[in-house]
Amino acid sequence: MKATRAIQILVEQKIPHEVLPYDVDGFVSAVEGANRLGIPAAAMFKTLIARGERRGVVLALVPGDETLSLRKLSQAIGDKRAEMVDPLEISRLTGFVKGGVSPLGGRRSYPVYMDRSALHHPTVYVSAGVRGLAIAIAPSDLAQVTRATVVDLRD
Repeated sequence: MKATRAIQILVEQKIPHEVLPYDVDGFVSAVEGANRLGIPAAAMFKTLIARGERRGVVLALVPGDETLSLRKLSQAIGDKRAEMVDPLEISRLTGFVKGGVSPLGGRRSYPVYMDRSALHHPTVYVSAGVRGLAIAIAPSDLAQVTRATVVDLRD
């Protein structure tokens, strides 16, 4: 298994984590990825890409079985409104493909906002930067390495 940039960052910073592969054949949702790993969907955090009116691009981490509240995100980033980026922009903005977006190791470093429900889990799971590869990490370590702002983001 080839180490992705996200994994390399965790190794370089000596942050405890585990890399978990799972079978995919194209895009699978975070809930389906959690099912394939045998973990609760609430612990599998999807990385969504949004754009604030003035703030620009941000990453939002929310549980796989929940919906991002754009109203709460816009409040968190101090903007009047926020919207999801067009899926066709994902690769250009992050270097990742839909279903493989990681909060770590992207083309550019964007501000990260993590839903506070992550702190209710001893371990959360995020994409390692490719489809079919997840990183298991303590939520406090994830918040620290991504410099995430922890807020309520769910609808």
